[in-house]
Amino acid sequence: MPEAFDSQLMRGVLTLALLETLAAAESYGFEIVLRLRAAGLDVAEGSVYPALTRLERVGLLTSHLVASTSGPARKYYALSGVGREARVAARASWRRVSDALQRLDPDATAPAVATARTEDAP
Repeated sequence: MPEAFDSQLMRGVLTLALLETLAAAESYGFEIVLRLRAAGLDVAEGSVYPALTRLERVGLLTSHLVASTSGPARKYYALSGVGREARVAARASWRRVSDALQRLDPDATAPAVATARTEDAP
């Protein structure tokens, strides 16, 4: 189950991971894959390239071709203005989900406010 779960989870966060990767600077497909992997995300090229195409199609990314000295031209992707706004919204959504999961975790340390309320209860 862990491998299947990781795969499903990655599908859910790939868009945010791509937006985060491109937030600092434009990049081309394989470099994006390498950056995601270096960050610890187990991504396949076969999922990244279609996601980049989809994000460009819906206007979150822009792209342009750059000649390469080692083969065909590379397609560089960058966040559009709408993509930057989407990144902010996606990060907020991620934080809400992450915070909720933290609150549900029985092994997590309770925040000081919650602990104080419990201690003050009759």
